[in-house]
Amino acid sequence: MLRRTPILLAAALPLAALVAAAPARAEAPSGCTLRVGMTLADLPSQNGAPDQGTEGLRFMGYTLYDALVNWDLSRADQAAKLTPGLATSWSVDETDRTRWTIRLRPGIRFHDGSAVDADAVLWNLEKVFDKAAPQYAPSVVAQVLWRLPGIAGYRKIDAMTIEITTRGIDATLPYQLTGLLIASPTRWKEAGSWEAFGRNPSGTGPWKAAEYVPRDHALLTRNEAYWDKARVPLCAGLMLRPVPDATTRTAALLSGQLDWIESPAPDTVARLKSGGMVILTGTMPHSWPYTLNRLPGSPLNDIRVRKALNLAIDRDGMVELLSGLAKPATGVVATGTPWYGNPTFDVRYDPVEARRLLAEAGYGPAKPLRLRFMISTSGSGQMYPLPMNEFVQQNFADVGVKLELEVLEWQALRTRRDAGGAKGPGSKGIDAINNSWNSMDPLSAFLRHVDSQATPPAGLNWGFLNDKELDGLAAQARESFDPEAQDAVLAKINTRMVDQADWIFVVHDVNPRAVTKKVQGVVQAQSWYVDFSPVSVSR
Repeated sequence: MLRRTPILLAAALPLAALVAAAPARAEAPSGCTLRVGMTLADLPSQNGAPDQGTEGLRFMGYTLYDALVNWDLSRADQAAKLTPGLATSWSVDETDRTRWTIRLRPGIRFHDGSAVDADAVLWNLEKVFDKAAPQYAPSVVAQVLWRLPGIAGYRKIDAMTIEITTRGIDATLPYQLTGLLIASPTRWKEAGSWEAFGRNPSGTGPWKAAEYVPRDHALLTRNEAYWDKARVPLCAGLMLRPVPDATTRTAALLSGQLDWIESPAPDTVARLKSGGMVILTGTMPHSWPYTLNRLPGSPLNDIRVRKALNLAIDRDGMVELLSGLAKPATGVVATGTPWYGNPTFDVRYDPVEARRLLAEAGYGPAKPLRLRFMISTSGSGQMYPLPMNEFVQQNFADVGVKLELEVLEWQALRTRRDAGGAKGPGSKGIDAINNSWNSMDPLSAFLRHVDSQATPPAGLNWGFLNDKELDGLAAQARESFDPEAQDAVLAKINTRMVDQADWIFVVHDVNPRAVTKKVQGVVQAQSWYVDFSPVSVSR
């Protein structure tokens, strides 16, 4: 089993330290600098395998690097789609659908001036899969391996073409390739380690690394020579600051120290608007559920208990608590989307029925159900985890369930999550984890969660869900190259997960962020990710 190295992060900066006494900052060489407050407690790593979850990819992944396949984040009126990145095309062999041909974009150079070619791409695959390669490192594998579950092999065809072989027929490979960021072998060989590479990284992205001060700030600067001229950044600089406390982020925006904040404090929305700020929301394929422990002996193996917990939650009350910065969730994906299906279990607020089901399962005042959930203080897509979890805790108490919350920093939760899942030593006694998940593609939404073989580190089936029907549907989805046929299979997966109450469904994210009126050009893509290239700031 892959061993993970825990990462210890510093506590959040107090409000006074951020707002009143921020240290001097380096400025971008010319033009505007967009200053962003992230929800993270520390900066994501810059080494091409960013930690801190998908927020790490948002800020230190797709800024500094490209993947072979990128996301098109240029539109807000439709779901984000795949677009050629460092690969101009990808195609499957019709006679052997485990073999894919990937043709690379000619003329691309890393920030250090070295060329992107087949050897460079194979070197990046080896950093994940070849334990004998000098660039192989557990810290990289921990962030990347589970994003590439289908890859079995790879080889060079010519200087600008590679072949990738999948473990079986797997139509989701193009989505997987968005998770492999291509770093410069030349720079790594100069640095000698990923730690040293991270201090002076080299990718191909629209931004270059300029400064990195842990727990304080990172400065990225515009890549004037970026290969996609439509995405050369308008601003000269992108300043990233880790600010895990929502109130602190809000105060920093109002005081003029930040131009953009992720997840503004819900109870300050009116104040932000009156202060001239703009609140941005949109359609976002991202959910905030509880992923359940399904190991033998877990009380959550009883479907009556799982349904009762779903019925105990007042989702409309949760949305009100969040000042409208969420939408009630009744499945992995939102109603009305192609993958929702036709579940028969009505996920609603019904505490009377919840108490009845719990009593039927043997729980009541004399024998209350006791649960322990692992949650985070903040982090990538975690929205507002402390007040939200306390709200759920009270909802559960109202039906006689005693919920204990184990609170961790976000990266610490991810480290425990990935170290053996519910079987890992860090998850002993944990009945569920509160980990938000993006649902942009079939793999992210369903397959990495429901496949019984996709347990950590190979996937995100944390609770060891083992359902033969879901396994069969997952296999069908991988073998479906026709989008409509695949949509139909995914709808069956969501239907099954809802009817079996495999998760506790709570809310969907609406991608809230607040910006000053000086910020222009933001596209609220229907994605977890965002493109900072078209954004400008007037001073």
